[in-house]
This record gives sequence, structure tokens and C-alpha cells, in this order.
Amino acid sequence: MAKCLDTVPFRCSELSFQFQRADPTRRPMINYDQVIQQGHITMRMREMLLDWLVDVAYDREISDEGLHLAVSYVDRFLSMNSINRNRLQLLGVTALFVASKYEERSYLSARKLSDMTNRTYTAKEVVVMEANILRDLDHKLGGPTAITFVRTFLSKCRGKKPRDKRLELMCSYLAELSLLDAYYIRFLPSMVAAACLFVAKFTINPKTRPWNLSVQRSTGYRVSDIEDCIRAIHDLQRRKNRNFLPEDGNVSNLTAVRDKYERDEFERVATIAPPKTIRASFLKDREYVNG
Repeated sequence: MAKCLDTVPFRCSELSFQFQRADPTRRPMINYDQVIQQGHITMRMREMLLDWLVDVAYDREISDEGLHLAVSYVDRFLSMNSINRNRLQLLGVTALFVASKYEERSYLSARKLSDMTNRTYTAKEVVVMEANILRDLDHKLGGPTAITFVRTFLSKCRGKKPRDKRLELMCSYLAELSLLDAYYIRFLPSMVAAACLFVAKFTINPKTRPWNLSVQRSTGYRVSDIEDCIRAIHDLQRRKNRNFLPEDGNVSNLTAVRDKYERDEFERVATIAPPKTIRASFLKDREYVNG
């Protein structure tokens, strides 16, 4: 876990400090597919579910915050309960139901959610699953997600400058890509957000150093703290670009996030091809020099 930058004359805000050390009960188990699910639910199944949830959330105008919370609920629930694969979609759609209640001004009804599954599950089953989620999560529905930190970091980095919509959308795109990949469960949400900010800035301005002391102050992270996550996000972004051709020729058909961010309303940020490599000097820490 990265620490606040104690060698420079500033500290992470108390709120950020608390968020980065979030209640461990709100963190999913990294390998719950093996330890808890024992192969009944695989991470590939998880990815397929979340790809579908991205479409549902977009179609029903659920916010990014609501989507990220729903994924958190799914992972936390599966970290405690072994379920049959034929109940996985019920868990996912109900998690979105709970998140929309928590995050949105208006939320979906259980009946509408039942309809979204082509009535595979009844409204009553949605309500029962909702009770199970609330019970097993001990009603702890809040807490920061990667998108929470993306918003916070962008605001702190911007200061009084005008908003950079393209940068905001690129960060959101990368954060949403990371949702579907179970590899990123191992990282704190704040680390994922910081890595997304680095890669987004690098993608938009590849000749400009993405991380400087000002960004360190705003995020509480040095590049060395998040280098592994940066490299992983950059690789994920490259693999998800429409023009990327994998060596084995196996192109994923799970493209909901990319398709969403290729739309004009998101300034087509998913169509921007990232540079193949990150300049080595960009991955070195900048040191604070007093005076």
C-alpha cells in the first residue's frame, strides 16, 4: 500500500487518507473464484456478466458511480457466498438495483429488472436477492470506487482551471475497462484511479510527462507506487483498442465498454490508439527539491 508523500511539504487530505485505507470488509477477495466459488463461477463468467451490466447501466441511464458500486457489490458478495451459475445474472442485475437505489435520484423497479432478464427471474426473486446482498454486505453500501477517486483527483489536479472533458472521459473509459478485468481487484481503487489518470494523460499528450509534483500532491501517489498498475492499465487499453490484433488471433467479443466510449457523446475516446510503450523517463519519480 502506498503511503502519503512524507518527504515533501504536504500531506494527503484526511478524507483521501481514510479512503485509501478503506474498511477491509468492503474489499473483495482477490481469488474468490477459486477459494469461495471453487470453479462454479469463473472470472470469465464474471467478465461476461459485467459486460452485460455495462450495457444495461447505459441503456437505463445509471451513472458511472452506480455501475462501479454494483460491480463492487457483486465481487464482495461472491467473496462470501458460493452460488450456482444460473443465479449469477440475478446477482448482477440486483446489485445494479441496489446501487441505483443508493446512488441515483430515481431507480429501477424490481419488475423492470425482471423484464431486463427476459423474465428469467421474477420480481420477487430480485427482492429476495436484494435482501441477501444487504444482509451479507452488512448494509455497507458506500465507500470509494475507482471512479470516486478519478473524480477527486481530476478536481484536485485541475484547481481553478477549466475542465478538460476529453481527459475526464478518457479516465472514465480506462476505469470502466478495469472493472471487467478481475486482475484489478488486487489494487486499491485509489491506485487504479491514479494509474488511469497517468495513462489518460499520456494517451492524450504522449510527449508530455504525465506525472509531476503537482499531480503527486493531488493524488498522494508517486509513479513508483503505481507503476505496476500503470503498466497493466496501458496494456489493457492497447488490447481493447479496435485496431489491436492479438498474436493468437483470439479477439474478445466482450466490447460493451469500448462500444460505449466510441460514441460521439463520449468524444470517441476509445478510438484513440495509445502509444505502444511508455517512455522510461516518465516512469521515474520526480523528487521534491527544497528551495
